[in-house]
Amino acid sequence: MNLGLEGKVAFVSGASRGIGLAIARALHAEGCRLALAARGRDGLEAAAATMPGSTLHAGDAAVEAPAMINAAAGDAGLDILVCNAGSGRSVPPGQETEAEWRRVLDENLYTSLNMIAAARPRLNRGGAIICISSIAGLAALGAPIAYSAAKAALNAAVKGLARPLAAEGLRINAIAPGNILFEGGTWDRKLREDRAGVEAMLAREVAQARLGNPDEIAALAVFLASPRASFITGGIVVADGGQLR
Repeated sequence: MNLGLEGKVAFVSGASRGIGLAIARALHAEGCRLALAARGRDGLEAAAATMPGSTLHAGDAAVEAPAMINAAAGDAGLDILVCNAGSGRSVPPGQETEAEWRRVLDENLYTSLNMIAAARPRLNRGGAIICISSIAGLAALGAPIAYSAAKAALNAAVKGLARPLAAEGLRINAIAPGNILFEGGTWDRKLREDRAGVEAMLAREVAQARLGNPDEIAALAVFLASPRASFITGGIVVADGGQLR
């Protein structure tokens, strides 16, 4: 299927690994011109080696989003913004300090909001914003409380921004993945530590009884970024193998 993305300019954060890298590769395969962003330049250079023509933007998007996005947009502007930011690591429930709340909110909420604010005036009409959220923002699943609250707030922001952005000819949606396996990620570590425990959890909690993979999330992200999804905005699209059934 031709998704109509040939030549579109896409800014993808967290693009050096996992879900962000898979989304970048999928957009590149559709003919997009890519701006890849992440904190570490080494990881970006390794990622860009498989996506010729990509520009690299190393830095902390939480504070450097305006400079990174303006550099990426250049004279042509942006057509797609992928806000893939965050980490589920935090302290056990009930042990959150003010500093921990601020850290987790910065990583999982404010970084994405800062990117959206920076990109908004540089996005061309018909542009699309995709935020990577989590099913932890939709239900109490045992994830760290601060992380779950941050992703719930991100979901609320996506819903609330849909109307004002629509007036500017822009769409915004979030993807709420379930348990996604990639090298160096949380589930990679958990499988190495306790494969039997992970498999038991999957059999008990997930309808498909398996982990997802980044390419499955990337396929959804590319569709939502494309004109084929032109009537979809303000949505929180779940991809979790049936965990929230």
